[in-house]
Amino acid sequence: MTDPVPAVPLSHRVPDLGALELLLAVARLGSLGRAARETGISQPAASSRIRSMERQLGVALVDRSPRGSRLTDAGTLVTDWARRVVEAAEAFDAGAQALRGRRDSRLRVAASMTIAEYLLPRWLIALRRERPDTAVSLHAGNSLAVAERLLAHEADLGFVEGLATPDGLDSAVIGHDRLLVVTAPGHPWAHRRTPLDPAELARTPLILRETGSGTRQVLDAGLTPYGGLADPLLELASTTALKAAAVSGAGPCVLSELAVVDELAAHRLVSVPVAGIRLRRDLRAVWPTGSRPAGPARDLLSLTRGTSR
Repeated sequence: MTDPVPAVPLSHRVPDLGALELLLAVARLGSLGRAARETGISQPAASSRIRSMERQLGVALVDRSPRGSRLTDAGTLVTDWARRVVEAAEAFDAGAQALRGRRDSRLRVAASMTIAEYLLPRWLIALRRERPDTAVSLHAGNSLAVAERLLAHEADLGFVEGLATPDGLDSAVIGHDRLLVVTAPGHPWAHRRTPLDPAELARTPLILRETGSGTRQVLDAGLTPYGGLADPLLELASTTALKAAAVSGAGPCVLSELAVVDELAAHRLVSVPVAGIRLRRDLRAVWPTGSRPAGPARDLLSLTRGTSR
């Protein structure tokens, strides 16, 4: 097998595209002044650029006279080469614009359940005002599932809640959230006069999100010093299902404060204070390591800043 020929870097004598476009304008218009106006620069700047290109190439390109500017023989040859270079650059630019247009035509978002249900709708409405032609798809799942979709290139931007950034992803903290222990009004905990002891919370079977969710991660970490979580009373995969179970009186539940605002206000659920543990978590935007969000993903990220509880 033949070894590949190593790439040779461009010579420092190759002019930049702006200089080549100016030379083409001089050739077409027959006047350095008119070429300067067409390319949006002053005549002295155009003269300086032509002289600089002549020094760079080591040959005279333009004969100047009171009647106008005329290409030398070398200038005519260089102009032929310049035309091909500029045409190739224009084709490159058109292709790059097409790629950006393709990227900007859609946005795939993956978000953990709490963010997907309680925060993303208003962010997406705001994005719609800025980018009405961008089609947005949303996949809601737990934090582990969000990370998997990003790493499989099935999402352009993700949002998770938890203690740390998942492996293989970069992140930005966009806000904070609190977890609350809640029960139906008829549960004994709803009538406590003192905060709940963490050890009692740890040994009590709770209605919980599944393993892999940000809520479960934070609760696991907070109760590890107290023996860890007891086996779940129920293990459910959506915030709506957890709330319904708690409201029905099935047992105590741990949920995002974002998720239970209405139920607390209507007294369908009661918040139970817990002493000695901090059930607070970061809300993060996440994306694959080394690839900053661009286009609609960058715009959506900018709309999320300052989310907090």
